[in-house]
Amino acid sequence: MPVIIPERLPATDILRNENIFIMHEARAKSQDIRPLNIAIVNLMPTKIETETQLLRLIGNTPLQINIDLIHMSTHDSKHASKSHLDSFYKSFNDIKNTTYDGMIITGAPVETMPFNKVDYWDELTQVLDFAKSNVYSCLFICWGAQAALYYYYGIDKIPLNKKMFGVFEHQVINRKPIVRGFDDVFFAPHSRHTGWDMDTLKSLDSIEIVSLSADAGAYILISHDNRLIFVSGHSEYDPYVLQNEYLRDMSLGLDINIPYNYFPNDNPNLPPMVKWRSHANLLFSNWLNYHVYQETPFKIECLKSI
Repeated sequence: MPVIIPERLPATDILRNENIFIMHEARAKSQDIRPLNIAIVNLMPTKIETETQLLRLIGNTPLQINIDLIHMSTHDSKHASKSHLDSFYKSFNDIKNTTYDGMIITGAPVETMPFNKVDYWDELTQVLDFAKSNVYSCLFICWGAQAALYYYYGIDKIPLNKKMFGVFEHQVINRKPIVRGFDDVFFAPHSRHTGWDMDTLKSLDSIEIVSLSADAGAYILISHDNRLIFVSGHSEYDPYVLQNEYLRDMSLGLDINIPYNYFPNDNPNLPPMVKWRSHANLLFSNWLNYHVYQETPFKIECLKSI
């Protein structure tokens, strides 16, 4: 939430240059406040687990937030019950005339497939088109980020030699508000078979790389208007998600490495150490604060297209 200060306080310029959320008294007295409306497009098969992870993070702010959960009606979900989807989720047709302050599009376990071979790709492109005119700011996660970067900018994913699997060290290289309060070095989980070509990303004038990893590549990207944020990893993951993935793949006889930098001494018999929780909370609170709450118009139906 903002710090309200007198108009001519000497600290104003210093705080503003540090991206501290300040508000002068005159604006505070005249400000209209309303709940934020956020859509979560949940593409993960583990619907309830993913809902919980995301709601835990977006609920960790003083802001009042209304949530709509969205699923792909053209996809037959094998891991979520029909009663759960009918009770708590909406389809694109249900929300296509709605406006949102923010939207989150999650990852999905379809990254090795070409985008146009994913059975709900046409429906997802409708959502991405919708977001350009009906959503103020979008946060895309893992495959969701790959899909959005491909659809909006034509940047395709590339296969990796082996699965990017574990908790990797990252650096902040561009001090944007989305990384406000991040340490220079921080950790985040990754679990994916594909990535982006760094040279291709660097050639884009409309996208900036905010943070990256020497091992995991580009991590946070942001559009030139600060309204689209692409995150290649899974900061929302609970402590045992990577362990469960590892045990699942082992039981299936797949060639899977122990998650990097996850178990103490790389011993899967020991409980994993969480190194990314504070970063995850900052990432989501910064998005809600700097990219949604501060910027979205009070009358959301008046927002300008991306």
